[in-house]
Amino acid sequence: MEITFDGGKVVTAHSNGHIIRTDQPVENGGGNTAPAPFELFLASIGTCAGIYVKSFCDNRKIPTDNIRIIQKNEFSKETGLPVNITLDIQLPPDFPEKYRESVISVAELCKVKKSIAHPPVFAVTSSVK
Repeated sequence: MEITFDGGKVVTAHSNGHIIRTDQPVENGGGNTAPAPFELFLASIGTCAGIYVKSFCDNRKIPTDNIRIIQKNEFSKETGLPVNITLDIQLPPDFPEKYRESVISVAELCKVKKSIAHPPVFAVTSSVK
């Protein structure tokens, strides 16, 4: 993955042929043209759980049109970091009862959630090109 600086507060990740732009809100000196990196981090939690729920349902031919995941984030007043993250998988009334607990179990398989629970070791270095 390569990270580039693209004017203003825009910072872009180039990954596997994808371009993932970030920006800062206007109040932080950005143009608010894209999500802030921390917003993408938080969104990756719910979307990761979502892909597991979607795959589970697709494999059982269960429609996902009326399924929603509502993510609520609670932050520490001191650090601004998340202290509680809740994912509420909202299922339609006709969702098969026998699979209600299973969608929770598959959402728990999310690699983003697992990475937070078991954080990697970070190394930041610099080099001259």
